[in-house]
Amino acid sequence: MRLDVVTIFPEYLEPLNVSLVGKARARGQLDVHVHDLRDWTYDRHNTVDDTPYGGGPGMVMKTDPWGEALDAALADGYEAGAHGPVMVVPTPSGRPFTQELAVELSERPWLIFTPARYEGIDRRVIDEYATRIPVYEVSIGDYVLAGGEAAVLVVTEAVARLLPGVLGNAESHRDDSFAPGDMANLLEGPVYTKPPQWRGRGIPDVLVSGHHGKIARWRRDEAFRRTVRNRPDLIERCEASSFDKKDRELLSILGWKPSDDGRFWRRPQAVEE
Repeated sequence: MRLDVVTIFPEYLEPLNVSLVGKARARGQLDVHVHDLRDWTYDRHNTVDDTPYGGGPGMVMKTDPWGEALDAALADGYEAGAHGPVMVVPTPSGRPFTQELAVELSERPWLIFTPARYEGIDRRVIDEYATRIPVYEVSIGDYVLAGGEAAVLVVTEAVARLLPGVLGNAESHRDDSFAPGDMANLLEGPVYTKPPQWRGRGIPDVLVSGHHGKIARWRRDEAFRRTVRNRPDLIERCEASSFDKKDRELLSILGWKPSDDGRFWRRPQAVEE
């Protein structure tokens, strides 16, 4: 996979040299290029922003530097043999970034990130490149950052760990929170390791029982308990038919009932047991 990032703060992307992403780069699984947007400015102050049309506070990033920078990144990638580019625009007004979207992006061979500052990039830049390549406008949460570089790091790590060979164990992400399949609408439950006793606290007996079926059921039950406690909205969006009999029995104990439309709702004053 090739990654291009155009930014006015290249140093912000230094974390791409460490941990799993850094190792993937060293192995050649990720080809990362960070570009300084100011390299495509021609005034003495390297200006990348101007006042917004229509008035109002803040500044807007200019069209020309972005257009030239993106054209150069695309040309360089094509010359290097890359293909199938998509542009990823981090913005609080984008679609929510989810595990499902991370999986979708991990199947793309070339991502070009455009982290903005100030009030954002002149809309004409996004509209222009949307006529050439697919554009994903993504939000990592319902809040506003000073710039999009942190979102680039979030998206890159979520995507890169899904690439073949990046994780030491290829099965590691199968049971992640939100992972496609059985965990699509659940949070992963608690995990434990050695020693078996720590400060008077033990571990659940089932985990040392050697009974794989019971362990799997315990882990799924704990996933339901954590999801109900921390993200009940995930349960509300599920169809009752997507859960097996044991799932439904546990949800009933936790205060949830299937409704007429085939989804779940929480009984008033339900108490987790």
